[in-house]
Amino acid sequence: MTDARPPEVPVTRDTIRLPQSPEDLSAFVEQGTDGSRPLAGSHGGSFVTVLVAFGANLLVALAKSVAAAITASASMLAEAAHSWADTGNEVFLVIAERRSARRPDATHPSGYGREAYVWSLFAALGLFVAGAAVSVTHGITELRNPEPAQDFLVGYIVLALSFVLEGTSFLQSVRQARKEAAALDRDLLDHVLATSDPTLRAVFAEDSAALVGLLIAAGALAAHEITGSSVPDAIGSILVGLVLGVVAVVLINRNRRFLVGQEADERVRAATVAALLRLPEVDRVTFLRLEVVGPRMLNLVADVDLRGDDVEHRTAVRLRALEARLTRSPAIVSATLSLASPDEPALVV
Repeated sequence: MTDARPPEVPVTRDTIRLPQSPEDLSAFVEQGTDGSRPLAGSHGGSFVTVLVAFGANLLVALAKSVAAAITASASMLAEAAHSWADTGNEVFLVIAERRSARRPDATHPSGYGREAYVWSLFAALGLFVAGAAVSVTHGITELRNPEPAQDFLVGYIVLALSFVLEGTSFLQSVRQARKEAAALDRDLLDHVLATSDPTLRAVFAEDSAALVGLLIAAGALAAHEITGSSVPDAIGSILVGLVLGVVAVVLINRNRRFLVGQEADERVRAATVAALLRLPEVDRVTFLRLEVVGPRMLNLVADVDLRGDDVEHRTAVRLRALEARLTRSPAIVSATLSLASPDEPALVV
């Protein structure tokens, strides 16, 4: 053992029911800490959520584009740009789901899970450029060169229909997020920010922004009709853009953090230590590094003390056998075990 590794934080059992073996670890990661409320599948639940969002956004984008052309409303045009950006982003999220689900191979021993964060980062950048920047720019242009809107009823009808469609997509993401948050004993918003599933986070955030944007656009359109001035409409376009910008920055930052490497949740760490200690070959665990390498995918590095006093070549064989057993869990894409030094303190569960 070298001294370069950072000191370990004690791992506590807390109140969770820990898995009985390394093979149970995937159930712990995917079902939650109590083992009783299953989460959406590793990719299946998120894929359905993305498809629902794609269908809703496509219909909304078409309707808003027609309404923007008829009403000449700046805030309606901003909403149309927002919905087209969201529709394009869902394509990135579908690619993220598919490419990150590929199994590890010789060239990518830790799997392709981080591709989910790459494509989700592209989606967040698209939201910032195609949604936020376009909306703010158009709002400023409208302030400088105001144009009166017309056919306000068309705008109200489209906004109402859009709210229903966006709300349907939002409820799907809420259902998935709430189930996972309850299983992990987290607040809903805390879970959306903390989850290793970037597609769920993206759909939840984008649909939330869409509903807020629709309310802003409706208020701006009504103010335009009441006052006869296009200034409220232009301000509405700018506000929609700012909302999208904030959401995009949050999504970009979360994907960045997972791309550069992030430790697993403390509950998962406790579950892993407990599972290792239940192996008959393992006496102590003195070091554990669990890095998230994709949606519900972990890379495990640990120092363990094996029972007995085998010769060196036999010990190496036992470690490799333990690594193979650990990677039977779909949650662990790669495992590396080393022998612990006798003077290292054991992790506690």
